Amino acid sequence: MDRLGAMRAFVAVAEEEGFSAAAKRLGLSPPAVTRAVAALEEALGTRLLRRTTRVVRLTEAGRTFLIDCRRILAALDEAMAAAAGTQTEPRGRVAVTAPAMFGRRHVAPVMVALLARHPGLAVQTLFVDRVVDLLEEGIDIAVRIAHLADSSLTAVKVGSMRRVVCAAPAYLDAHGTPADPRDLADHEAIAFSQAATEALWSFPAGRRSLTVRPRTRLVVNSAEMAIAAAVAGHGIARVLSYQAVREVQAGALRIVLAAHEPAPVPVHVVHGEGRQVSARSRAVIDFAVERLRADAPGWIAV
Repeated sequence: MDRLGAMRAFVAVAEEEGFSAAAKRLGLSPPAVTRAVAALEEALGTRLLRRTTRVVRLTEAGRTFLIDCRRILAALDEAMAAAAGTQTEPRGRVAVTAPAMFGRRHVAPVMVALLARHPGLAVQTLFVDRVVDLLEEGIDIAVRIAHLADSSLTAVKVGSMRRVVCAAPAYLDAHGTPADPRDLADHEAIAFSQAATEALWSFPAGRRSLTVRPRTRLVVNSAEMAIAAAVAGHGIARVLSYQAVREVQAGALRIVLAAHEPAPVPVHVVHGEGRQVSARSRAVIDFAVERLRADAPGWIAV
């Protein structure tokens, strides 16, 4: 197998996490794929993959090489398409991840509209409430709601979210409306956390921060459940503004402590391809940035 074929075999094994699945994807035999990757490792003088009886994982060198392979192969495919006169329409599969609720509400409609515009594209989504390693999980583009740490990822800001404290009007009528974050110590909290822990909420206080631990009787791992419990009058919840915007606008929830909110949380579209982004990824990024920026005022208007 030639060098480019070996690179395609390596990319397939890395993305499928196995030689058999990669061989099926490429239409080759598993031994042929195994030989191709072994020859590539020998030529490079380094191990790209760690093989076990159950799964195949990338080494550190393999993680770096995978990025380069994807860039080189994407550039080759696009050059060949351009030479054949088919480059006007982006083609291929793009994998996109986003937080679960935001993905369902805001990213999914964008992807559906994108597919209508570009028939040559295929999109695979992963909507989960965790930080997805783009390289490790074969993801091209991510929407992230967070202050981003320095990394090799390229990020485009599309908007921001408020982190709001809210409760049902009936709850506030019965228990009082907190005027200061310290008042939360006398209230029931609905803790929304991926780890089943008590609520520990921080608020800006000049150059420092004030941390409050309200009473917690309910800990949930989804924003939908936290909001539903707050609407039902079971306590005060702290969520991102887009998550509660419908309930606030309908009068089912009321924002409290707005004067004590921290700075808004930025929303970014990120990818790991740097400047050499593929045409298919560029089509998705540009479309998503345009549509999400247009939607952004609604995320924060509560």
